[in-house]
Amino acid sequence: MFNHIHDKDLKVLLNPGIGGDKPAFLSRTEGEQVCRFHQTVHNYAATPMESLENLAGKLGLGGLYIKDEAHRFGLNSFKALGGTYAMAKVICNELGLPEQYLDFETLASPDIREKTGVMTFVTATDGNHGRGVAWAAQQLGQKAVVYLPRGTAQPRIDAITETGAEAIVTDYYYDDTVQLAIKKAEENNWHLVQDTAWEDYTIIPSWVMQGYITMIDEALKQLNANDIEKPTHVFLQAGVGSMPAAVLGYLVNLFAENIPRAIIIEPKNADCIFNSAAQRDGKRHPVEGDLQTIMAGLACGVPNMLAWDILRDFSYAYVSCEDYMAAKGMRVLGNPAGNDRRIISGESGAVGVGLLTLLMERAELAPVKESLGFNEDSVVLIFNTEGDTDPAHYRQIVWDGKYPTPEHQKINYSLA
Repeated sequence: MFNHIHDKDLKVLLNPGIGGDKPAFLSRTEGEQVCRFHQTVHNYAATPMESLENLAGKLGLGGLYIKDEAHRFGLNSFKALGGTYAMAKVICNELGLPEQYLDFETLASPDIREKTGVMTFVTATDGNHGRGVAWAAQQLGQKAVVYLPRGTAQPRIDAITETGAEAIVTDYYYDDTVQLAIKKAEENNWHLVQDTAWEDYTIIPSWVMQGYITMIDEALKQLNANDIEKPTHVFLQAGVGSMPAAVLGYLVNLFAENIPRAIIIEPKNADCIFNSAAQRDGKRHPVEGDLQTIMAGLACGVPNMLAWDILRDFSYAYVSCEDYMAAKGMRVLGNPAGNDRRIISGESGAVGVGLLTLLMERAELAPVKESLGFNEDSVVLIFNTEGDTDPAHYRQIVWDGKYPTPEHQKINYSLA
């Protein structure tokens, strides 16, 4: 058993498992309300759960299941789950409406819009969260202003403006773009719907996180339909940490002392969760710099304080990895083994599969695989959190091998 490996390509840190209080805001009761709400959204349908039986057999696993969020509301990403729920709660709170009004169709009605007037929702985003907020504002008859960091790909900008929202690309990286959105919200009396939290801003981020419960609740029901109570392992990619913490917090509430082993994955240049865990002091430790990574949706340097507490207390391991693992995952999912279903996955969505194949196939990583508990009985759940949200970049990676997997390169690491 190791507790830490370190290499220029891959860092893995086992969590000492300190445990903590169950996050009450991610309880089964809260989850039931969230799921009921999302079922009122136009065109709601549970996203597909794909069983990759051939790949699981090739890797020596009992099962590998991919929850494909690229099909969520036709938006190519899971993010609208958090944005829609938070915005609905903001509107209800603004009007003092009781919980029975937490219904998307009702809140989109002319009657409600007459009472609210035009509300402006503002957020900062790497792309997918902003598109979700913009789409929800359009559906609710409200307005959205979305700030994006420098270098944002044009297709992600276009996906936001197509909803009628205003998209503003800043001269800053992600975390400073968040600060700009905060400033503009205060100056203009706009409603900030951000998917991260800080000392005096926790309620709306908690609603965003609650919104993500729908996808793990759906996933568990879909596994149950295959006679699987729960996965043994769940791979969760992290930006600020809101999505993985929401999923893990819900699992903690459902399974108490027998929680699936959650493996938190980040790009090495934006590994703020890993960096925080590695300090072993229980505190958040941001990472700085340009956070350059092909996993644009994960390029965040400051952990969400609500998310960090959950990820600190209940994760099984943290992984910081090179971009080529995401590129490999994209190719594996897009070119499936045997008759496994083909999955189109973007960079941030595919990194879990890329990492899993690396861990299971490379002999030099056998101690890591064993310490994480992977064997022929393991049932692994991975969320494909996005499709090809930047189609040109997707083709560069998959067609042109812009980020090739360096199979010739042996990973050397030290155990600590």
